[in-house]
Amino acid sequence: GNIANAVELCSMSQAALPRITRAGLEEYMKNPTDVQHAMEVAAMAEIPKIEKRTSYLSLLANIATLLGLLGTIFGLIDSFSAVTNADASQKAALLASGIAVAMNTTAFGLIVSIPTLIFYSMLNERITAITDEINENAARIFQRLNRVKVTK
Repeated sequence: GNIANAVELCSMSQAALPRITRAGLEEYMKNPTDVQHAMEVAAMAEIPKIEKRTSYLSLLANIATLLGLLGTIFGLIDSFSAVTNADASQKAALLASGIAVAMNTTAFGLIVSIPTLIFYSMLNERITAITDEINENAARIFQRLNRVKVTK
């Protein structure tokens, strides 16, 4: 009776731990010896859902940095190309203008990439903590089910 109620309670949640627990409880009702395996399989299905798409933040940060660098290169190429064909009186102004473009694109790339990397790192730490908590609680639930099985 209590196991069926627990399965029903777990079914009401879309969170990872209740779904892993439900898999273990459903297996417990069918075959108590395979509870750990059922919970491990469910965890292997649930944990990637939590980690999904976080790599996009890292990718965005890297792309922003590279685009800033690319803009720097283009700015320097433009400034040196402009200086080549310019009068002596205009060379300093053209060079300064091109270098300003180069520095602005570098700054923009860093303005995007630094906060993105910080957020990615914080999110990754949180995901690791959640995953560890899921694994720890799943192990506790398994131990409790094992005790119930032994005392039957």
